[in-house]
Amino acid sequence: MNMKNIQGSVLAGALLAVAACSQAPTHDGPVAVGEPDPELGMVTTITPEMTARAAKLVTTGKTYALGVITGPETVPYPGRSYSISVVGINEPMGSNKATAHDDRLETHVGIGSQIDGFGHIGRDGVHYGGVRREDIFSEDGLKALGTEHIPPIATRGIMLDMAKHFGEDQLAPMQGFGREEISAAAEAQGVTIGAGDVVLFHTGWLSMADEDPKAYIEQQPGINMDGAEYLAELGVVAVGGDSSGLETQDFGEGRAFPVHQFLLVDAGVYILETMNTNDLAADGVHEFFFVLGQPRFAGSVQAVINPVAIR
Repeated sequence: MNMKNIQGSVLAGALLAVAACSQAPTHDGPVAVGEPDPELGMVTTITPEMTARAAKLVTTGKTYALGVITGPETVPYPGRSYSISVVGINEPMGSNKATAHDDRLETHVGIGSQIDGFGHIGRDGVHYGGVRREDIFSEDGLKALGTEHIPPIATRGIMLDMAKHFGEDQLAPMQGFGREEISAAAEAQGVTIGAGDVVLFHTGWLSMADEDPKAYIEQQPGINMDGAEYLAELGVVAVGGDSSGLETQDFGEGRAFPVHQFLLVDAGVYILETMNTNDLAADGVHEFFFVLGQPRFAGSVQAVINPVAIR
């Protein structure tokens, strides 16, 4: 899962995303920048001024691909799968004898690096904004809350190295951390989390995908409810980590994915999973320009992504 830094064209595309951010279309019109949209959540609190300030964080132009490769070797949650078929168009076309390949992808879009939309997790059938499951569910794509409506996200990114904070290369299985640890790590690493930020956590867990795939899924460490509530109070727009599920798998007795439920249903904060924070951690980069333009597959619950951090 080693990722090479992407160059030139990505930086150019990222700068175009800055201009697009304040004009991104939603489900039925322009985003009301500066306040949470009832279907899009906190991402619409990112103002053009926030994006412009974040762009000024770029000093070296070095880029970091935060997505891992999604393929047949990617460790999925049970029940999810990936396959691709490629066909050759071998009969030469035209006087210039053009040949080509085409492809067809059959995959769950919750494999590898991904964004969780508000249609992913609910509370007793109710999703963000009070939207009820029966009003949006359809086997051929969600009728509302699909990830195709998420506008481009171009804002300040924060990476907190929680492994370093705890003096480890990798956090222990199911280790959780909350507001006290997050606040202390931010102070020690010289950053202040603010409104409009995307916050990523480095736990060192990504390597477990190769070392022990079963443990990678079932025993991951991560943020706990106390930490999720703290970040929501600070006004962040998305939270991510280098594990496949962001939150500690120690949910607490009788609960299931409480951090997912709180962030997606209550706080209107998107979740970014399987983020490759290794290079950011190796370079000691804790503040950067974060850019994401997710694929716009109609009715999708999640989306495979490759956001970019630029310093």
